[in-house]
Amino acid sequence: MSGAAYTVVGGGAIGGTLAHALARAGHPVTVVDTDAEHVAAIREHGLTVDHGGGRFAAARVSAVTPEEFDALHPADDGNGTGGGNGNAGGNGNGGAGRLSRVLLAVKAQATEPAVRWIARRLAPDGYVVSVQNGFNEALVAEHVGPERTVAAFVNIFADVTGPGVIRDGGPGAFVVGEPGGAPVSERVRRLVADLQAWGPARASDNVEGHLWAKAGFGAMLAATALADDAMADLVDRHRTAMYALVGEVFAVAGELGVRLEPFDAFEALAFQEGAPEAVRRAATDRLTAWLRTQPKDRSGIWRDIAVRRRPVEVTTHYASVFEEAERAGIPTPVLRAVIGGLRELEQDPAGMSESRLDELDRLAADLAAPGAPADRPRDGVPTPREESAPSSGATLDPSPETSSGPCPSPGGLPPGVRLSGEEARSVRAWLERHREEMAGDLAEYTARGSSSDDPAALEDCLAWLRGWLDEALGAPGGTTGITEELLERQGAGDVLVRRYPASNPAADGDARDPDGTGPRPVLLLAHYDTVWPTGTLEEWPFRREGDRISGPGVFDMKAGLVQAVWALRALDALGLPRPACTLLLNGDEETGSLASSDAIVAEASGSRAALVFEAAADGAVKTARKGVGLFRLTVRGVEAHAGLDPTAGASAVQEAAHQVLRLGALSDPAAGTTVNVGVLHGGTRSNVTAGQAVADLDVRVASTAERKRIEAALSALSPVDPRTQVAVTGDWNRPVFERTPEVGRLYELARACAEPLGLDLRETSVGGASDGNFVLAAGVPVLDGLGAVGAGAHARSEHTSASGMTERAALAAGVLAAFADGRPPGAAGTIR
Repeated sequence: MSGAAYTVVGGGAIGGTLAHALARAGHPVTVVDTDAEHVAAIREHGLTVDHGGGRFAAARVSAVTPEEFDALHPADDGNGTGGGNGNAGGNGNGGAGRLSRVLLAVKAQATEPAVRWIARRLAPDGYVVSVQNGFNEALVAEHVGPERTVAAFVNIFADVTGPGVIRDGGPGAFVVGEPGGAPVSERVRRLVADLQAWGPARASDNVEGHLWAKAGFGAMLAATALADDAMADLVDRHRTAMYALVGEVFAVAGELGVRLEPFDAFEALAFQEGAPEAVRRAATDRLTAWLRTQPKDRSGIWRDIAVRRRPVEVTTHYASVFEEAERAGIPTPVLRAVIGGLRELEQDPAGMSESRLDELDRLAADLAAPGAPADRPRDGVPTPREESAPSSGATLDPSPETSSGPCPSPGGLPPGVRLSGEEARSVRAWLERHREEMAGDLAEYTARGSSSDDPAALEDCLAWLRGWLDEALGAPGGTTGITEELLERQGAGDVLVRRYPASNPAADGDARDPDGTGPRPVLLLAHYDTVWPTGTLEEWPFRREGDRISGPGVFDMKAGLVQAVWALRALDALGLPRPACTLLLNGDEETGSLASSDAIVAEASGSRAALVFEAAADGAVKTARKGVGLFRLTVRGVEAHAGLDPTAGASAVQEAAHQVLRLGALSDPAAGTTVNVGVLHGGTRSNVTAGQAVADLDVRVASTAERKRIEAALSALSPVDPRTQVAVTGDWNRPVFERTPEVGRLYELARACAEPLGLDLRETSVGGASDGNFVLAAGVPVLDGLGAVGAGAHARSEHTSASGMTERAALAAGVLAAFADGRPPGAAGTIR
């Protein structure tokens, strides 16, 4: 083995999973565990991971108990003179018997004795990474020093199912960084590179934000251990208690100034105080749907109580939450009730009952009640924003003569246009005078290839974009009020978030948060990746022929971003009102936004609305998009010799043919549903009855009802030949984007803004999806298709026009201005 050596202290679910992955990648690994039976099984059979479906994979690692380690390596006297022969635990660069790279994976309650043991054996340049639940970095640093402590957040759903055997829980989140939010170091980068042998590990300077987010999520999972049922179902049925639990944890995090981070399917910001109820509900729907896809349907806490009959660690790792809560004077009665209930169940597991969660619901509801029961939302604790929202009878169309300012509509949408016809035309005229500069910006942008699968090209393109944004709209800094976050993404383009203050924030009162801290922004979405492979520019460069502009990515969607930036520039140049805006650029939209959707939803949850600068559809904006599902059908048959014993086999290919016809029959064009089997392959040789076949599906649906119908049908697939097995894996890549009333209002607003420009703006529904799908599913209104006018997305005919760029930038400026100051609506009046 040639990789860096690691010592894993605690070879249970998390430690065993990581030790197995590192060993399989060629790293020398030593597992140190107090369970002698577990250690013996690893030594005899290897460390084994059960991937389900009868698939097991073993890896050879060194395994010892602490006593065995010490017999081989006498403990140090504190000055690094420990002896030993280096056969177990020695790692090649810390001296014989010295520990260099330690992954600490014991239960939280065992942290102190474990780290005391490690401290006497840790090399001077070694470090300890707490890959545990809870907040353990401070305790680790107390014993080994902060300079030898690495912070980590891990969310791995795995279980020990027997001595030496770990059940794989599927992919999760893994974030590593320096303690205290220090910049990512070279040692962290090297560590992350090694840990990617397991999966999507990444580096961050905000591990604390992930840990506190997980503390909120973990509180929900802890509550589900009070009953013997699936986590997803219990979270779904007891949302009142779940929201209260997360709320208590996040209130403490807020007091500490922690910036929460989303992970996996847990959208932390959707559960913060002040998040709209619809956003929180939608986030919970997505969370429970994700939990139902996990191989493990009950928590490790439940297993410790119900199966292993041992104390749970959760009572230990929430101690720091309670300490900080008491210090800040924040009550935590619901969380304390959960911990108290778990302590009772440690003594008598037979007391598990869903009635305990019913009681938590009642407690949370009683604590949240501001007065009359009618004041409480049906499924959660009220938030300031919900309590201050206009009632269903609020007027949405005030008369300019009787209103001193605009009346906010639901979701913070403006009641009408802000620019007068003359102002709107002046914006267009200003943009026309700068048409060549706009085209020049597009030319420079297009000249930088940004294929979704080329990290180096994406990095180079984003670097150029940051410099261009600095010049066009101002650089981040205290004097400008502009802020920037660069969210690193492993294996995909990084996410850039730029926040621009309103041009007249004092007047933007209708969009302010209830605490008065400032106006909620409008989210501007664009992606900088394209479908065009690196090298395309060499044979097909940017080209301008009169008004027509062509080149890879000009239509989808580089012109859209250029238009958005110039719309903001026009408003500023002419002294016209502009709202606070958040510009989010991602580099993996064309491949499904798998690495950026969490950031998109997080930003959306604090925004008034989102404007998506994807290309227009023959000039029309997009007010509905289909949801997209990517699924795989796997058929397992029985192999046999096709000539000598043709009846002994069961053909997976023949079964797949039956299933493909069934799948095709699920399409319903009238309802907007298509099921396309785009790839089908199986078998090994023509004279062998096929033992396996695989089909890849692309599913598009136009409504939530159709999505549920397809889900039910896929779940119900059964083999025609009972000797075969069929299974469907995969998920919905993007939720359905349906035309809601708020989306309709946004379209009417844009249409009114287009009138003084001489444009008859149309709306349409399209089959393709965008990042707007994620935003709308989070309960935030979206206007999509504000980008380029042209055609040829993903084709060599891709093109836009210079005149179209100025036209659409002027339209975007009008829509943006409508979200701005408190002046009465302009000449076009209000939206009816």
